Order: sequence, then C-alpha cells, then structure tokens
Amino acid sequence: MKAIEEIILGNSLAVKEMKKLIEMVSVSNTAVLIQGETGSGKELVAEALHVASGRKGNNISVNCAAIPAELLESELFGHEKGAFTGADRTRPGRFEQANDGTIFLDEIGDMPLPLQSKLLRVLEGRKVQRVGSSKEIDVNFRLVCATHQNLDKKVETGEFRADLFYRINVFPIEVPTLAARAVDVPILIKGIVEKIKFSGQEINVNFSEDALKVLSNYSWPGNVRELRNVIERASVLFNDRVVSGDNVKDNLLRLKVPDPDEEQDELWAASTELVETGSEGKDEEQVSLPIPKAEQYKDWFMYFDKMDLRRHLSEIEIVMIEAALVKTDGSVSQASDALKLRRTTLIEKMKKYGISK
Repeated sequence: MKAIEEIILGNSLAVKEMKKLIEMVSVSNTAVLIQGETGSGKELVAEALHVASGRKGNNISVNCAAIPAELLESELFGHEKGAFTGADRTRPGRFEQANDGTIFLDEIGDMPLPLQSKLLRVLEGRKVQRVGSSKEIDVNFRLVCATHQNLDKKVETGEFRADLFYRINVFPIEVPTLAARAVDVPILIKGIVEKIKFSGQEINVNFSEDALKVLSNYSWPGNVRELRNVIERASVLFNDRVVSGDNVKDNLLRLKVPDPDEEQDELWAASTELVETGSEGKDEEQVSLPIPKAEQYKDWFMYFDKMDLRRHLSEIEIVMIEAALVKTDGSVSQASDALKLRRTTLIEKMKKYGISK
C-alpha cells in the first residue's frame, strides 16, 4: 500500500476507494480497465498497479492513439528483418518487452478493428507472432488498459469488438475527475512542485489560503494535467512570490501577465463595476454590486473550452442562500423574501445542499 500512496496522492473519499481497489487487484493477473477523463491520471493508476504487483518484468506503456494504425501492429508484436520496407533488423514488440511484467495499453478505444482481433488472440493464447514470422513466442504479461471513451457505446456501434471488451473489462477502475476530489488540490500542488524540483527545474511558488480556495473551487476541465500546467505557469509568473486568489483568477486560469500595481478581480470587472449610490442627508450609504447578466457568461468560453454548468449553478445557489441567511440573521422567511423564493422552496434547497441556519 505504501507504493500506491507514493504514486497516487490524495486523501479524498473517491481516491481512497480507488486505492483500495488497486491494492486488491494488484497481486492478481486479472485484466484491469482504467476509465476516466483525459488528464485525470490513468497512467499513474497503471504504474501503481504494476509497482504493487511485485512483478519482476517492466511496465511497458503503449499509447494506441499516438501510433499510426499501420505501425501499431509492428509496435505491439514486433517484426522480423525484411518483413516490410524499412525493417532492416529484427525487433521484439512491446508484448515481448513486457514479459513477466505489465503491458499498459493506453487509449485502447482508438485501436483499429483489424488489430483488435489479433490482440484478442494474444490475450487468449498468451503467444505473440512477429510480423513476417510464423513462429509463436510465449509471453507472460499482466494486461492493463485505459480509455476516456465510452466503450459500451463503441461496442453498440460496431467500432469496438464485444468479445475484446469483455476480455479487458474484467476489473474496471474509475479514476475520479479533479473536480470530484477538490479537497486533494493542496496535496496535489505540493506533489507536483516536488516533481518539478526533482526534474531539475527551480521552482519556489507559494499559494495563499485564498488562492488554494479558488483553485479548489475551479471545475478543472483538464483535470490534474491542467493543474500541473497552472503550477508551471505560476513558476514563471510568480516565482519567489506568494500567489493570491486574484492572481489565480486573473493570471493563471487565464494567462495574463501580472501588473504589480493592479489589485482587482478581472473576472467580474470585465463585465460590471461597483456602483456606489447615495446622497447627503441619508443615515446610511448604500453600495450596490450589480449581479452579472446572463449574457456575460458568454465570456467564459473566451478563456475555457467547457464549463460544468450544474456544478457552477449549484455553487452560485449555495453562496447566495448562505449570504441571504447571514444578512437576515438566519431568518428563513426573510431570506426567502430577499431571494424572491417561496419559503418552502428555500427550505428544500437548504436541505439539498446541507445548509443550516
């Protein structure tokens, strides 16, 4: 379990459950299918499976989407000298290289159909045949596959063989999105910084509590990979400085060179300004902060590719309800009036989000 903890960082419930699954299946020879969004860390799960397995051989990784279809067969199964133009020497394939170890087929959903049938034969017989050879070679490997695609749908459309799907989908492991494990963001930042330092790059970036809160509340469409990009961006813009919450929103989540004389929230200021209203003779001066108009959310897609709409709307509701309750000293009736909601509707929403008075 120690090896798994060192490779996969995080203490959220979703990650703890995933680590338990990895620990349980690692010592067996069962085929594992890792599923999750792009950038969520599927390759780390494969690495943890191999290290925890104690297998003597290597962990051989193949990205099925990155290798042209006409070269993938030779890459996986190897080839003999003269098997095709350019084959000037005999070359063992990735399955042979993974003997007594693990072969990790990343993005297996992109594997061409003709090659899927050949892969199925290898999985059933544990023998590979190099391109240009009639000799079969025994191989002992642990199969781990990964995909961000819905293979069930690809089976239905005939783009993925059903028999191969059932062969590789023996023990599925779902990798949670970073948004689903937001509590792990501070731990992941620390781990990413340590890895960057280990690679030889100088980095000294510190995030304030407000910055960590902003990072934890972000939807992370690019998952952990996007978080690493943000950390590297911070190392360029804010090295040897403390990163604030405004810095995260203004300069890291959307790239803008920081101006040390500017202390403002561009995300809001781009669309609306604080408007002070009041007149002499009044006991109190009212300060009005206009609510962003619906069409102003179009600006989001100028900076990001997608948006978790349900999560964003839920967060807005939570913030507004909590603010209304604070302003009305916990009075549900007054808060519902302030929010222009029925009292019963507000109570239902408070129960839904676990909000107390």
